[in-house]
Amino acid sequence: MFDFISFIPRAIMQGIPLLFGSTGETLTEKSGNLNLGIPGIMYVGAISGVVGSFFYEQSGNMNPFLTVAIPLCCSLLGSLLMGLLYCFLTVTLRANQNVTGLALTTFGVGIGNFFGGSLIKLAGAEVPAIVLNATSRFFSASLPIAAKLGWFGRLFLSYGFLAYVAVLVALAAAYILKRTRVGLHLRAVGESPTTADAAGINVSKYKYISTCAGSMIAGLGGLYYIMDYTKGIWSSDAFGDRGWLAIALVIFTVWRPNVGVLASFLFGGLYILHMYIPSGMNLAVKELYKMAPYVVTIIVLVLSSMRNKRENQPPASLGLAYFREER
Repeated sequence: MFDFISFIPRAIMQGIPLLFGSTGETLTEKSGNLNLGIPGIMYVGAISGVVGSFFYEQSGNMNPFLTVAIPLCCSLLGSLLMGLLYCFLTVTLRANQNVTGLALTTFGVGIGNFFGGSLIKLAGAEVPAIVLNATSRFFSASLPIAAKLGWFGRLFLSYGFLAYVAVLVALAAAYILKRTRVGLHLRAVGESPTTADAAGINVSKYKYISTCAGSMIAGLGGLYYIMDYTKGIWSSDAFGDRGWLAIALVIFTVWRPNVGVLASFLFGGLYILHMYIPSGMNLAVKELYKMAPYVVTIIVLVLSSMRNKRENQPPASLGLAYFREER
């Protein structure tokens, strides 16, 4: 029998980094910036939090508030710097967005592996990994009543606080984009920066703010993965392709962060499906199961293209640099 009670919480935990990444990328793309550097930004967000928590644990003074606040602030700062770098190159210098994003991914992964390897040597670990159990306990702590409520507590209340933050951020982003003047201006910048500029909207300002905010949100996905999902264990190249899945999730949700909440859990389930479906020793079948998230994305992309509705299409200026002098 398929064990849904153990599968669903694991799928949700697997989907939370994707939700952080897709929410951040959706905000970025709504401004017309196509940031393919999200995988690298998630790496930097994770390693920044790891560095902060590592040195704080070494001090021996584990104040509960600082134990959470230090890696959280370090992660946000590292992700912000990556977002600023992307904006400087693509908005100010008008570099090609695709090339810049791919370069940031390579750079971010390199930074993560470099500092992670340095910390491993500094700690003198016998295995190529860093273990931050003390910090992880605070990030992965669930509500005390979860264990007393049976399957309900396990399905809905057994997650660390960042999981609930991810859902709230996604819903808040959807509300801002759809219901506020700021969201209207941001969507206008993404659809037609020339028209938005003529209407008095500061195009560069909105691109900078949305991209930097999106990068910080995506960075939290990397921090969650290390501090909660892997229980504080960092190892080089541990993320796999989750950053790319987060970008694919943006297409899957047709640029709607609120839809991303359930979609990320679906992707999380598809990502680990091969662990729960018996396939014996047939490795080829397992590899086919691992393809599920990507196959679903392609199918959704084809179907949305066939329907050809404007609300299901990406922002019109996505990936294009804005030259004000050509207005």
